[in-house]
Amino acid sequence: MTAENGKPAKVPVEGKRNILITSALPYVNNVPHLGNIIGCVLSADVYARYCRLRGYNVIYICGTDEYGTATETKALKENCSPKEICDKYHAIHKEVYDWFNISFDKFGRTSTPEQTEVCQSIFKKMFDNKWLSERTEAQLYCDTCERFLADRLVEGTCPNCEYDPARGDQCEKCEKVLGPTELKNPRCKVCTKSPRFRDTDHLFLELPLLQDKLEKYINKMSVDGSWTKNAIQITNTKLRDGLKQICITRDLKWGVPVPHEKYSNKVFYVWFDAPIGYISITASYTHEWEKWWKNPENVELYQFMGKDNVSFHTICFPSYLLGTGESWTLMKTISVTDYLMYESGKFSKSNGVGVFGNDVKDTNIPVEVWRYYLLINRPEEGSDADFTWPDLQAKLNSELLNNLGNFVNRVLSFIAKPAGEGYNSIIPNVPDDVRGDSHDPTKTLAEKVSHDPTQTLAEKVSAYLDQYIEAMEKVKLKQGLKIAMSISQLGNAYLQNTKFWHLYKENQSLCSLVIKTAAGITYLLACLLEPFMPSFTLEVFKQLNLSPEIHLSLSDDKDIDRLRRPWDILSAGHKIGTPKPLFRELKDEELEFYKNKFAGSQADRIIRAEAEKASKQLKKTTISDGKGKKNKSASQQDITITRLDIRVGLIKKVEKHPDADSLYVEEIDVGDEQTRTVVSGLVNYIPVDELQNRKVCVLCNLKPAAMRGIKFQAMILAAFNDDHTNVELVEPPSSASVGERITFPGHEGNPDELLNPKKKVWETLQVDLRTNEELVACYKDVPLTTSAGVCKVSSIRCGSIR
Repeated sequence: MTAENGKPAKVPVEGKRNILITSALPYVNNVPHLGNIIGCVLSADVYARYCRLRGYNVIYICGTDEYGTATETKALKENCSPKEICDKYHAIHKEVYDWFNISFDKFGRTSTPEQTEVCQSIFKKMFDNKWLSERTEAQLYCDTCERFLADRLVEGTCPNCEYDPARGDQCEKCEKVLGPTELKNPRCKVCTKSPRFRDTDHLFLELPLLQDKLEKYINKMSVDGSWTKNAIQITNTKLRDGLKQICITRDLKWGVPVPHEKYSNKVFYVWFDAPIGYISITASYTHEWEKWWKNPENVELYQFMGKDNVSFHTICFPSYLLGTGESWTLMKTISVTDYLMYESGKFSKSNGVGVFGNDVKDTNIPVEVWRYYLLINRPEEGSDADFTWPDLQAKLNSELLNNLGNFVNRVLSFIAKPAGEGYNSIIPNVPDDVRGDSHDPTKTLAEKVSHDPTQTLAEKVSAYLDQYIEAMEKVKLKQGLKIAMSISQLGNAYLQNTKFWHLYKENQSLCSLVIKTAAGITYLLACLLEPFMPSFTLEVFKQLNLSPEIHLSLSDDKDIDRLRRPWDILSAGHKIGTPKPLFRELKDEELEFYKNKFAGSQADRIIRAEAEKASKQLKKTTISDGKGKKNKSASQQDITITRLDIRVGLIKKVEKHPDADSLYVEEIDVGDEQTRTVVSGLVNYIPVDELQNRKVCVLCNLKPAAMRGIKFQAMILAAFNDDHTNVELVEPPSSASVGERITFPGHEGNPDELLNPKKKVWETLQVDLRTNEELVACYKDVPLTTSAGVCKVSSIRCGSIR
């Protein structure tokens, strides 16, 4: 068998440090977003690369998690089989991770014969050891589909916010965690018929019986393996509350079959079979997988994940293995990230909110910038982190371009200058009578590490190296990256302090020492940053005219000792390659473009793109019938959607009209100095408490008028179904700015100050304002759009808006 890189599969080596690394298996029903990437595969990749740099015998295992309800529901939505969904998204995940330079030894999948074999084997041993029990439960059953309904196959009305359709596991609107039996008016997602309760038998893992064994393992390994604080806290909370039985079977068809006659029509619960996927993917990597997974004396297991997956890996997965009674390689170290937020909101795969793996490939921002930003912003040590476009711009322009890129380019460009101006691309020779420890600026290169003016450069570089190695060994990845970047800062300061451009004219021997030292620091930075930005390292080695395969190593004391003396790293007389800038500035106009492009959800972006395309097509179409006759009157041609001043409003106050039972009077903030008064006929459709502090779409340039004695200056937009029995507000995204004008992509123009009622502008345009099948409010096919995304309704499809 071979690894992803085409090399022969590795097995543990006696006498070497053998490290098995896994990252949480990404679920296969969607494209991974940046929060998924930093939480799992990217963090594990950094540590795997560091281990290789150190010469450890390491393999990095991951793959797509493919069984379970979410795959079945995604297949229903896309009208294909679960296997087709898995094939499609496995390929998408693989393509995204390849672009991010994730260096798996094996990126597999769980829908394999190896997964079935390993999973069933572990189950049988647990069953024989009497760690499982049987129980009968009442579960929703669809007579039409002739199947029990798992949580995501049930839809209904949320008991908390009345949203419909809410899922049987969670309401997407208010995010309340639910059970399928808690929904009001539950219905089958497939046929929409009402299900009934029916008894079904399931198998349960008796976790309480395993708690003593588990606690003994956790108490020892959480200390020995330096588990992250959040992992310890989450695990201890579960243990303190007392472990409960967990059901390990499901009434589904897509999954690993349960090898028991009574349960042959069931499959294993996804969180039973998913962690076992690490083992089965290793089995598809090498037939000698047991040398990795049943070798606790010689193999260290490191696992990387987000905090939402902790208990499955610190409690459930070890319990499965302990329950077999065999000697398994249990997890030594777990590295857990907190959440990466998106512009102060949540990344969401289900809602398509955030920047996704396939998005970054379509930007002009290189992979090393994305890797650096995610890693320097890694959410760890108990606090979430926030992705914002201005922060990305600041870190690229300041830390990568002006600090790191400037240092490397400055050094190599000076070496590349012709003789008389530089060194003609040759690393200079330093005369014997000039030594690093005899030159004060060289001695104090790393003054931030130690303020002792007598300490030599070698001691200070050595301090950085020791700090870097200590941080990385403890899987403190962000700290390791910051230490490496601080060397670049000191390198820039070193160049300024030595004034090498003057030295070149005044003392070439000393200048040779400074430049040879700076070139050595360039090499050192390429080595230390390889785990974080491998493409950066490859480019630096190319510009140094060195082979990474030969030179890139921190594997023994000899390598490290050489790096402690930067003036001795590169050989005098070595010819470098061609220097060129390593990073490009991200300009303000580019930043605004990306902010707007990735606003809202992925569905919103698709709709905006299609709307812009349709609008461009319309502009190409003539308004003539070919005989010189106009299809519409001049006055009608002048009526364009941009004449409407529709804004994002916030309802500040709402009360019933004193003289009309069916009317509300609202005071709405639309970004002006004073609120606008609105009179609306929503009393019979929306309760007063649901209107208070709600964001709405407001038509602001109506001519003021009075209704039942109260003067109003605007109108709230709402959607109506065909028989007017249901009315819903057209809502902007929650993050849209109050007072922001709502636009129509592809249509440009300023609104009228006030609409002239005689011209019937509103009446003419209103007939083409409708909701579409995706619940998006549109003018013709063009969505009502804000900088935060498109405007939507809750459930009325193809309804009129007025």
